Parts: sequence; structure tokens; C-alpha cells
Amino acid sequence: MADAKGLTRSVAEERLRRLRVLFSRLGADALLVTHLPNIRYLCGFTGSSAWLLVGLHQSTLFTDSRYTFQSRQEVVGSKVRIVKKGLLKGLQGALQPSRRLRLAYSPLELSVADWSALQAALKGRLRWVDARNLVESLRAIKNESELADMKAAALLISRVFIKTLPLIRPSVTELQLSSEIEWRMKQEGAEGASFETIVASGVRSAWAHARPTSKQLRKNELVVLDQGAILRGYCSDLTRTVFLGRPSPQVRRLYGAVLEAQAAANAAIRPGVTAHSVDAAARKALGSRGLGDYFTHSTGHGLGIEVHEMPRLGRRDRTILQEGMVLTVEPGVYLEGFGGIRIEDDVVVTSKGADDLTDAPRDFLQL
Repeated sequence: MADAKGLTRSVAEERLRRLRVLFSRLGADALLVTHLPNIRYLCGFTGSSAWLLVGLHQSTLFTDSRYTFQSRQEVVGSKVRIVKKGLLKGLQGALQPSRRLRLAYSPLELSVADWSALQAALKGRLRWVDARNLVESLRAIKNESELADMKAAALLISRVFIKTLPLIRPSVTELQLSSEIEWRMKQEGAEGASFETIVASGVRSAWAHARPTSKQLRKNELVVLDQGAILRGYCSDLTRTVFLGRPSPQVRRLYGAVLEAQAAANAAIRPGVTAHSVDAAARKALGSRGLGDYFTHSTGHGLGIEVHEMPRLGRRDRTILQEGMVLTVEPGVYLEGFGGIRIEDDVVVTSKGADDLTDAPRDFLQL
């Protein structure tokens, strides 16, 4: 059986097999998965309430009666247990070891309250093993099916941006434009937006994560549009900056510098290099133009079931890039009181380097 998003039993079983190798190396007897995107990745379940217990020989999904029928259709490679008194009680019933059980978990994803309740219920027979980012490290490498879905999601958001261009004009509000973008995503077949669409104009374009407001777009100002769509469970992420009116030489210079920085980062991407070296390439390009102090975030991040995944293309991330990783590459410059420029595309790491997934035009757009 395959779930609605294409997860097959063979793929699920292979993911679980690889995961068991990882947590058994930590000396753990089982792994408790509580992060819903990780659960979806491992067994296909898309509901809003579940835990997955992965043992050395079998795995069990715990969920409630709201998902009885859905879990039958979606879950592959794992047993399903419908619990009546909550996930915690259900798991407690399954974890009644006659000996001390070494349970791997992610402290980033299990609440202190649930951790304490399990510890108390099992009267100290649990030994906890820190396994943060274990599933995420598997998710970072996409298979051919995942890459096909991500390519389709990237092309979808590229089409949406191109079709939205005629609507970017003075008097339209940021909120109207962001709503139009998200409506067009669904018209193109997306399940929804990867994140709240960003439309930031004028001096607000210098806010890297601005939320759209009722501000009207005006002539002779920058407009940053950061949008992403979810298709078949996978995210895309695209940013473009346009100018309404007649741009000054400074605007053109800044845009050219950001485009050059993105090209430098792309050129640095290949298997075997570290994530931070890609970030360094973008910073070097902007630094050579005297703009290093105006680049205030990382160069990019991993992309997949979630819009932010491993690795992070930042100063301190020493993750080694591998074939099959999908990354955003998004340098930017932000000048208070003037505005900001960001250019972002999605790429996959191949044996030959970075291969573009998004295909919206990157040239400077004067509207």
C-alpha cells in the first residue's frame, strides 16, 4: 500500500532499517519519535496527533480514535495502536520493561512534562539516550521520488511568481498581494503555503522576515516577495525583489551584488564541502563590495517536508554536503531606512554541483 503522498512500504521499511542502525549504534533499544514531520517521513501518517515507537524489530504508531480510518489508509511499515486515554498512557502501556530500557529520543521535541511523566510511570526503569537530529539526518538526503516532488513544487512556485508579476503595481496592498499569491498556489495544485507569504515594500523591505500589512505599494520603491508552496508534502521556497518605477544606480548596484553573491554560493556547492564554506563564499562576495555588514542572516537552509531542515548554510554549520540534499540559496542586503534585496532559489546537490530546481527569472525586474 502507498499513502496519498506516495510513500511505499519498501521505502518506509528502508527508512526504518537505516534509522535502527543509527540508534542501535547509540546503544539504544528503541527510539521515540514525537515530531510529526518525522513521523510522516517514517510511516506516512499526516494527522495532527501521534507518537511513533521504533523498536529494533518493529515499530508502532500511537494515535487516537479521530484517526482510525485515516491511519489505516496512510500508515505503511508500522503497526497502528488507537489509544483511548492519550498518547502518554498508550505509550506507558507499551513500555513496561522487565529490565531497564534504553530509550532514544530528541530532547528538542519531547516536552519536559511528558518526559517527567514517562520517567515517573516507569519508576526509573527508563534510561534516556539523546538522539537529536537522528531522523532529520536521514531526511536531509532525498531519494529520486522526493526530488521529483520537490522539482515540481519549485516549478509550481516559479509559475506563481511569474503569473503574479502583472499584479505588482502601485496602490495594491502587501496583504492583497500576499493573498493573491497564496490563492494562485492552490489554483496551481498546491496543498498550501510553505510559510506565511512575505510581501514587504519600501523601507519595510529591509525587514528580512516582515509580515505583510495594509501598506500600499508605491512608485519608486523596492518590493521583496518571499513565497513557497507545498506540493505532495514537500516545500518550495522562492524570493524575488522587484522595483516599482525608475531605479537609482544604487539600487542596481545592490541588486547586482546580491546576484553575484548567490552565484558565488552556488559555485561553492558540491559534495564534500561544508555548509559554512558555502555561506563564506556568499559573504566574501558581498564583503568585496563593502556590503558584508548588511547581510544579516545565513545564506540558506535545507528544504524538504519542512521549509527549514538540515543543514543550515551558516557560519557555524560544519555539515558536509552530500548528493541529494536540497538547499535554498538566499543572500541579501538590508539597509535601514532604504530597503532590502534578497534573491532566493532552491537547488539540489549533485555530483557536478548545484542544480537549480526553481526557474523564475533572476534578472533585475523594473515594473
